[in-house]
Amino acid sequence: MNNKKKTSRFDDLIDAARSRQQRDQPQPSEDKPTSLSKSTDPAYTRTTIYLPKQLHRQLKAAAASQERQMSDIVAELVEQWLLKVRS
Repeated sequence: MNNKKKTSRFDDLIDAARSRQQRDQPQPSEDKPTSLSKSTDPAYTRTTIYLPKQLHRQLKAAAASQERQMSDIVAELVEQWLLKVRS
């Protein structure tokens, strides 16, 4: 039994929240290295582009059907375009 003296009527709620937070935190796995998301990876920068709504819908649907991220497709296409422009 917990012998800790309660100083507030909210102590039980706080203890429960802390227990839940510790339980729900993902445990680091030694099997696989943790990878950065693009938003936290210093090799990436966030940018904004404007696309017509219909083109955006088509891109989003095509990316989902191929299980790819739209940003990966756009990066691939920009790289191809840059190669063409430079030659």
